[in-house]
Amino acid sequence: MRCFLIAVAIFCACIFLFPKTSFAIENPLSLPNNKVGVHILFTPEINLAANLINSNGGDWGYVTIPIQAGDRDLDKWQKFMDDAKKLHVIPIIRLATESDYFNTPVWRKPTTEDVLDFANFLNSLVWPVKNRYIVVFNEVNRSDEWEGDLNPADYAELLSYAVSTFKSLNNDFFIISSGLDNAAQNVSGKYMNEYDYMIAMNEEIPGIFKIIDGLGSHSYPNPGFRQAPYILTNQNIGSFDFEKNLAYRLSGKRLPVFITETGWSKEVLPENEIAEYFKYAFQSVWNDQNIAAVTPFILQTGQGSFSQFSLVDENGTHNQIFLAISKITKTKGNPTVNYNNSLSANLVPKNLPFRTFPKINQYKNFSLKKTDAPVIFFKWLLKL
Repeated sequence: MRCFLIAVAIFCACIFLFPKTSFAIENPLSLPNNKVGVHILFTPEINLAANLINSNGGDWGYVTIPIQAGDRDLDKWQKFMDDAKKLHVIPIIRLATESDYFNTPVWRKPTTEDVLDFANFLNSLVWPVKNRYIVVFNEVNRSDEWEGDLNPADYAELLSYAVSTFKSLNNDFFIISSGLDNAAQNVSGKYMNEYDYMIAMNEEIPGIFKIIDGLGSHSYPNPGFRQAPYILTNQNIGSFDFEKNLAYRLSGKRLPVFITETGWSKEVLPENEIAEYFKYAFQSVWNDQNIAAVTPFILQTGQGSFSQFSLVDENGTHNQIFLAISKITKTKGNPTVNYNNSLSANLVPKNLPFRTFPKINQYKNFSLKKTDAPVIFFKWLLKL
């Protein structure tokens, strides 16, 4: 009896004295999952997106949306998360910087400071479901997406830092690698074949694909955004399969695949043909059991270079491609919904990985004076 009472006392002490551990992410493939989604550019588009992805029997489809480093508006993004919960939409947030101030054709290369700021901001939001999906930047095997510096080792290090940083704040962050340009050929200093890029990443950090949670893919129908969906190569809508197999060989881990961009160009193919291609792709190619989400690029753009992929015409009409995707039979997804409506729990300070200064200043024509150092240090410090 005495031993029993001692055991009970120890058990109670463990419950009350030791902090509760947070459970890790859930595997989206282990639950009923509506893989049909869409890529949007602006938060108000979520209403139209929900009508598309949750049509014809669907529920809890996916939306991919980029967030830029200078766009940390708490009210704006919390409303987006609230709308996502109300509309049964699962957000996939893609991290982005901005065009380099001194070199506008390229995007500024992100730093560890960017990652830390993103992590702190996105952790302050109340998310609609348990998994908090984060894509760590975009098509990094192109130099113009990395400030003109094609550097797989650099990206591998930043991706590893993103994993440790986000998960030190909350284990529900689900980290997805950048989708890669599947049409890129090896051109010194400009582009790198995506498979060579993945291998180079793993050479810098062995097992890099083992520490992430999902594999990003841009399975476009290349070359030329026009290839038929029933001809599968490592350069078209079947490229996700080659990517996931390579990631498995490098890590021994089967990663859920997130096709966050794909689509045929209306500049080279008629809409009715693209509509049929999407129907075939979802039914016969993207039905792969390892795919968690497919979010075609893009819902709507108005005018501009991306309009060739738009599912909504400039006048707001839902085109044939939109209608074809809406008629695809979908799954009633059943993710774990987050019923916590309080921001306060997300604002508790946590221990973070050591924060370092960028190795190279992002502005090429900028020189640091000794008298500027204390000012920059305190600006850096106050962001913690």
